[in-house]
Amino acid sequence: MIAKTTKIHDTKNLVGALPSVKFLNAKYLYIATANARCPKADVFIKEGDHVDTFQVIGMRHGPFFEQPIHATCSGTFVGYEKHYHRNGKLTDFIKIENDFKDTFDKSIILRTPEEIAKLTKEEMTEIIKDCANVGLGGSSFPTYIKFQTDKPIDTVLINGIECEPYITADHRLMLEYPYRIMDGIKYVMQAFNAKRALICIKSKYKDIKAVYTQVLKEYPNSGIELCCVGNYYPQGWEVEMIKKATGIQLNPGELPSNRGIINFNVSTIVGIYKAIKYNMPVIKRMITITGDGINYPKNFRVRVGTPIKDLIPLCGGYKNPDKEKVFILGGPMMGASVPSDDCIITKTVTSIIVFDKVNEPEQPCVRCGSCVMSCPVHLEPVQIMNAVKCADKERIKKLNPLRCIECGLCSYSCTSKIPVTDYVRKAKVFAKL
Repeated sequence: MIAKTTKIHDTKNLVGALPSVKFLNAKYLYIATANARCPKADVFIKEGDHVDTFQVIGMRHGPFFEQPIHATCSGTFVGYEKHYHRNGKLTDFIKIENDFKDTFDKSIILRTPEEIAKLTKEEMTEIIKDCANVGLGGSSFPTYIKFQTDKPIDTVLINGIECEPYITADHRLMLEYPYRIMDGIKYVMQAFNAKRALICIKSKYKDIKAVYTQVLKEYPNSGIELCCVGNYYPQGWEVEMIKKATGIQLNPGELPSNRGIINFNVSTIVGIYKAIKYNMPVIKRMITITGDGINYPKNFRVRVGTPIKDLIPLCGGYKNPDKEKVFILGGPMMGASVPSDDCIITKTVTSIIVFDKVNEPEQPCVRCGSCVMSCPVHLEPVQIMNAVKCADKERIKKLNPLRCIECGLCSYSCTSKIPVTDYVRKAKVFAKL
């Protein structure tokens, strides 16, 4: 019997209980000149120049914004190299040889609680913009743009759901740095004059619930609460999270701010905390390395720019090293596949998942309907796939593929092993022509 797919194979319990391992001393750090949202960049340094940690060394250019590029260690700029980016493409990276001194740029300051209390929303927006904060759950959307809304906000939602399988980076962040998260939430509430904030986690996360039940006692009358939501996928999608947490159902394409809501990933909140408290951009993040191709899955706290190859030995190397591997940056449902481990930790890399490659030949569609039943935005993926195969642009547009959130459930639930999500991604390109 075909049914809606909401449960997916997971190994969170195997890794989520492990404390993170700090690895902050890579010999070389690599900073991408461009990313998915900013295809062009100017670099302000030349080979041989010394740089300080947090120094602005370039500027990325997006379609309607610019994004400073910061050094993530102090050391010497030794040139450029190409490596795989989170978007799955070979990208130019600035190579910095770490001097292990971690000399801070003069822009880093400590703001007192009194100084922070006087900051306006506009001042916080500029700080976050200068620190190049982006959505660290994987979206990479500039955080300051969210702060620019002129809509009244009464509720702040913090996404600690981490609904993709395998990944436990946010889980460990919440357990290990609760006070940074709490203070980051307070800063956001101050900026928007919001009266309520909900920290959203899955109901099954008993360890997180225990920690925050205790921590919240130290923040009486703050308006911050813990909100336990569903244990299904994709509960972390903002539309589902908002519905479960507040009872509000957003219309297709509607911004949460229209309903008085603003939401941030929990890692993004820590980035906001660092920016407001210390004027620091994000140079470190939690990541998970896991999968059946790794001997010892682990959580790490690393500098942005760390090569994946430096971390694999700390996981005991590859299991079955003679077998061909599949590498996924991000979650297995929505992440990007790269052809090798020659890739770099950027701000938005939440994990790298390593699988032993298994050849599962694609079979003809049997029209079972599992992809249609499982689609959270009620599309008809198989119809979209057929329209793409025929290059029927008019039919594609009528099927509205732009509503797809690329959750991957259509491919995951397909009984014929068809990469349906890939066809829907192609349909999006047709729909925009």
